[in-house]
Amino acid sequence: MTNSRTAAKAARPTYVCDACGHQPPKWLGRCPDCGEWGSVIESTVSSPLGAGRVVSSRMPAEPARPIATISAAPAKAVPTNVSELDRVLGGGLVPGAVVLLAGEPGVGKSTLLLDVAQQWAAGAGSPSLVVSGEESVSQVRLRAERLGALHERLFLASESDLGAVLGHLDAVKPGLLVLDSVQTISAPGTEGVPGGVTQVRAVTAALVGVAKERGIATVLVGHVTKDGQVAGPRVLEHLVDVVLHFEGDKHSSLRLVRGVKNRFGAADEVGCFEMHEGGIASLADPSGLFLTRYQEPVPGTCVTVAMEGRRALVTEVQALIGAEVQGSPRRTVSGLDSARLAMVLAVLERRTKQLKLYNREVFAATVGGIRLVEPSADLAMALAVASGGLDLAMAPHLVAIGEVGLTGEIRRVGAIGRRLAEAGRLGFRVALVPPGCGSDGAAPKGMQVQEVGDLRSALQAAARASAEHGSR
Repeated sequence: MTNSRTAAKAARPTYVCDACGHQPPKWLGRCPDCGEWGSVIESTVSSPLGAGRVVSSRMPAEPARPIATISAAPAKAVPTNVSELDRVLGGGLVPGAVVLLAGEPGVGKSTLLLDVAQQWAAGAGSPSLVVSGEESVSQVRLRAERLGALHERLFLASESDLGAVLGHLDAVKPGLLVLDSVQTISAPGTEGVPGGVTQVRAVTAALVGVAKERGIATVLVGHVTKDGQVAGPRVLEHLVDVVLHFEGDKHSSLRLVRGVKNRFGAADEVGCFEMHEGGIASLADPSGLFLTRYQEPVPGTCVTVAMEGRRALVTEVQALIGAEVQGSPRRTVSGLDSARLAMVLAVLERRTKQLKLYNREVFAATVGGIRLVEPSADLAMALAVASGGLDLAMAPHLVAIGEVGLTGEIRRVGAIGRRLAEAGRLGFRVALVPPGCGSDGAAPKGMQVQEVGDLRSALQAAARASAEHGSR
């Protein structure tokens, strides 16, 4: 009697959300964590350890060794010969490492990884295997032909079963495995549908184990939700060694690979790519994409330097002041944070006393499809709005860096030396920076750095620089 009760308790039904992995105490029509309807399913799990059960010790497969006697050579990264991806990975792919690359549909994940697989096959000395669960091998072959990614050691397979994928690994013995995508593969004997929480967890755990055992560098393609998060259970990101997000606007050729987690390098690096008809190419110097070259200075523009990871990017901010309207005027942004624009407009009108913006439409945007969310773009945003409202063109060699506070003060930002060095490299000669940033020797040779304490002094300094440029 007692044994039957214990067995029933150990195998009691539990419920799990197939979208986010949340486990409610009972079945619900809507997941209370992620809000998805119809995603809660029943899952029978057994308790891993009974009450009072003791785990006995056993002989380990390999004894523990002093750290000084362990070689780091097996963990040395192998370059993929795709420079911007190697930059984000920290030098290349480590044998046995598992990388998760997530991004929206159509952003170019498969195109990038097909190029990586071809480069690996051509230069790493071992075959590469691309397994697609979404396309046939003929479809992948057409894309590879368009990209020029044909190589005798690049192997293709179309599978949706984990056992078949492992069989291909036994036959090809690749040094690189690209699985597109992990949500389309199913593990035999595991509950749930392909792409569900249980299936994704089981498939990822199995591939991580095989990659570590055989020293295969593995790249898993992951889907994202409508919020931009990696689809599937959160444990998926904990199982892998590296998590990368592939970002980009479909209306722009710019693509960014952003590191989120990296056990072998910096987790805040960003790689820049450009999509074109022939495929995808690395951008070693992307700053020129975010600037507009004018024959004459134009009101409503200002240049700043944003940090994407550890990379400084010179970026242009544009603003247009519309006509007066009755009621609530529009505040439209593209590539900027609408909340920060609203704050900058309120501070600009309140603290400078030169602009009346409460009844004017304001449009603000960045150039080249880049998105600026860091506070260091506040000063450039404010100067662009003031330039458009006062019909005063900023000097083309002027760059503005700083965060704007609610009292109108200009606050310090990080990495000011790298920002000024990048601006100086592109020919900017005057920089408006927060107090305390111009006297630390960070300015490059030939650049005039002016410290501005508040918005009013920043507007005056920008006006002087424009007047000096016009008198030349």
